[in-house]
Amino acid sequence: MTPSSSTRLFVLDTNVLMHDATALYRFQEHDIFIPMVVLEELDMGKKGLSEVARNARQASRFIDRIIDEGNAPAIALGLPIGTLELQHNGDPQPLGRLFLQTEVLTDPVPGTLPGSKADNSILSVILSLQGKFPARDIVLVSKDINLRIKARILGIHTEDYYNDKVMDDADLLYTGMDALPDGFWSGHSEHLESWQENAKTYYRIQGSPVAVCYPNQCLYSREVENFEVRVTKCEPGKTTLVLATDYRKDSHNVWGIQARNREQNFALNLLMDPDVDLVTLLGVAGTGKTLLALAAGLQQTMEAKRYREIIITRVTIPVGEDIGFLPGTEEEKMEPWMGALHDNLEVLNKTDSSNGDWGKEATADLLHKRIKIRSLNFMRGRTFLNRYIIIDEAQNLTSKQMKTLITRAGPGSKIVCLGNISQIDTPYLSEITSGLTYVVDRFRNWEHSGHITLMRGERSRLADYASEIL
Repeated sequence: MTPSSSTRLFVLDTNVLMHDATALYRFQEHDIFIPMVVLEELDMGKKGLSEVARNARQASRFIDRIIDEGNAPAIALGLPIGTLELQHNGDPQPLGRLFLQTEVLTDPVPGTLPGSKADNSILSVILSLQGKFPARDIVLVSKDINLRIKARILGIHTEDYYNDKVMDDADLLYTGMDALPDGFWSGHSEHLESWQENAKTYYRIQGSPVAVCYPNQCLYSREVENFEVRVTKCEPGKTTLVLATDYRKDSHNVWGIQARNREQNFALNLLMDPDVDLVTLLGVAGTGKTLLALAAGLQQTMEAKRYREIIITRVTIPVGEDIGFLPGTEEEKMEPWMGALHDNLEVLNKTDSSNGDWGKEATADLLHKRIKIRSLNFMRGRTFLNRYIIIDEAQNLTSKQMKTLITRAGPGSKIVCLGNISQIDTPYLSEITSGLTYVVDRFRNWEHSGHITLMRGERSRLADYASEIL
């Protein structure tokens, strides 16, 4: 290994490769070192059908490919990493070299870290590298907080794996909604075009209505009560807006549901628009995400016949202890996780009281026949045609899992992603690395996608107060 002051040497922990198999290609011109214990842990974690096992197998394939492309006898000198075919961001940046542990590196760790734990073996290797190459900047990269704490105690520079972070702060996430500036109409009255098409009112203005404009961005006026529009086209020098339908009125209810606030009204406009293929709804508990998505799905499946059926799926991560093995079919295994679906169906199944219990049961049976519950485990390779797909608790999915699900959509299908990024239960995921955050950020420039962050809770005064104070 040749010492170099211009590039850094990153020592990767196993969890980095298990989280993102392409991490080997994410360090630009810097070098990477993989200890032998990491290869052992990859070998132990490769069995199974989980996302972690798949990443472990893929990381091993990438390492094998780098060795094949390089000169295997010269492993100790470092193998050129090359480029990853999957990247599509223009010209590939120059990448560094991959170093594998080819000799015993044992710098004894302090007695405060006894035993032969894998983490301590990694720390021992780094201490040996520091002694061998004192002029080189050596950094441990790990998603394990406790390992990073131990490394700092030993004077080892350490960092989290940042490449999967969508942004620096979740507060910077696109909300999908903005207020029109004061004096908006007086400033655009001279060059304003207005027309009606398919029972909708359109406006075309010169320039941009707000500082940063995106397709399907929802805008409202502080000067005119309940004036709400949605951006349909952002063209150079002009912007086309469409007047939003007011779903607060009973005459425009969706399967008996009316919007209770501005955000819910915008959400229903996106959910009911057949030109919007992907809708993402963020919001805390009680903001009505599932109820709005389900009501719009039933309206367009049962009444408008736009979709053949509704498919609902979600991540099966328990809040407390796991309840263990669940017998039955795929749908029966998913039933315990679908409490939110049944709660909202009770609200939506409002039949005339004159029909009695028999009428309610008949309607409930009809709805259940058009709603299918599916497990995420069996989504790979499927294609859904003319389906209305709801992905609940999407904040617990990684960006790769979100890609797998969204690419299942066939012609005529619509995908609705629901979640609350402040309630993430998946290990190593955070508000800024969640797959839902990733999708919201990446799709905001696409004209067939829309996003709304729901602010106000509408469940009950108790739930609202608990969300605020607890």
